[in-house]
Amino acid sequence: MGKRKIIGWLVTVVLTLTCWFVPTESFGVEGLTVIHQRVIVFFVLSACMWITEVIPIWATSVVLMVGLLLTVSDSMLAFMGGAEVGIPIAYKSIMSEFANPTVMLFMGGFVLAIGATKYRLDANLARVVIGLFGKKPRMVMLGFIVVTAMLSMFMSNTATAAMMITILTPVLSTLPEDDVKGKTGLTLAIPMAANVGGIGTPIGTPPNVVAKEYVNSMMKIDINFGEWMLVMVPLMLVILAIAWLFIGTAFKSSHSEIEVRIDGEWDKSWKAVVVYVTFVVTVLLWLFGEQFLGVNCNVVALIPFAVFCIFGIVTKEDLGKIDWDVLWLVAGGFALGAAISKTGLDSLMVNQIPFGSWSPVVVLVSSGLLCLTLSTFMSNSATAAMMVPIIGIVAFAMKDMFEGFGGSQVVIIGVALSASLAMSLPISTPPNAIAYSKGFIKQKDMVITGLVVGVIGFVLGYLWLIAAGKMGLL
Repeated sequence: MGKRKIIGWLVTVVLTLTCWFVPTESFGVEGLTVIHQRVIVFFVLSACMWITEVIPIWATSVVLMVGLLLTVSDSMLAFMGGAEVGIPIAYKSIMSEFANPTVMLFMGGFVLAIGATKYRLDANLARVVIGLFGKKPRMVMLGFIVVTAMLSMFMSNTATAAMMITILTPVLSTLPEDDVKGKTGLTLAIPMAANVGGIGTPIGTPPNVVAKEYVNSMMKIDINFGEWMLVMVPLMLVILAIAWLFIGTAFKSSHSEIEVRIDGEWDKSWKAVVVYVTFVVTVLLWLFGEQFLGVNCNVVALIPFAVFCIFGIVTKEDLGKIDWDVLWLVAGGFALGAAISKTGLDSLMVNQIPFGSWSPVVVLVSSGLLCLTLSTFMSNSATAAMMVPIIGIVAFAMKDMFEGFGGSQVVIIGVALSASLAMSLPISTPPNAIAYSKGFIKQKDMVITGLVVGVIGFVLGYLWLIAAGKMGLL
């Protein structure tokens, strides 16, 4: 066990045991019960584990959910009960988060992506679209940005980045050895586009899923798939344009033309056709199904699952390719939020903490900056899972004060946006790590590009979210 993990374990154990054994009165919250204290304990435990990653982040979610079941639910261990403990919550409320509708939405997106990859829909779209941008270096870069972002809206940005880097590799080989800037620029464009592209849809990245679920279920503000895209796609396009202009200027290729050859052809088998049609129909239903047909986007996500199973497109081996770790992580975050809400801990905090004296501008900006900072050094999914339940309490308590800033939902969605814009280090996101591992990018180049795109995107993003909230788009 490394030194970092030992320190992580020590911090986790000390803070968790301290929160468990101190008297309830020491928290300074009137009406706090032992049940509430235990929820705080498991928040501290999961936060420490998510930050230090002493165990995998998905494993932390499992520990969190089991711990909550055993200590705060109506199925808690017998020796942990008692009249003074407080009112436990139904164990089904915690276990149901494993199959939360938003988790199903995310899982449906994974299955759709598996089918698309299996029958090379993603690779063929890349081949066709990139071919439309010509041979000029800046236009080739734009082609890779557009395709990467487009695919990242509906697929894992990690898988998208890996595929696009593979497609890019033979293109880079056509550039002369001394065209270092050209190679750096093209390689950098892919992780930037993959990270930013994920903000375009609710399933584009786990922080979006966490934020959407909290806004929908806890704040009772229904934002469907199409409404999310209506707000976030324009923002995504603006940030991508800025990234393209900056990378194209800072890492200008010395080559006048780039030969782009992407081998492959469309699969014309009947199974491939089923995948193509299902993909298009699913996306259209996500966009317009709820408005015109009354079909919820969470339900729509299961359609490709059913179709692919019926026609043998997805097999039991393919099910293993679903990012189950991400689903477990998201479910754990939802369970933590449910425990805070259903035990009434959020109401206690709202009544005890003088949120009315806080500045809404400071809360709005500081929550985003905190998420941006944390996500730079740790998983953006874990950051969102940890921060959204707490920031959500603040946003709900100050909802009247946020009316002038587009509504309290802007705070939550801003946290998700900030998580996606944290991309200045190779460790910040998997797409960054994949691109950096190819050896064409120096760390300082990634830091500068990530900071420029991230900070500009952060400022523009919050301004746009506030405007969208005021216009009633959120």
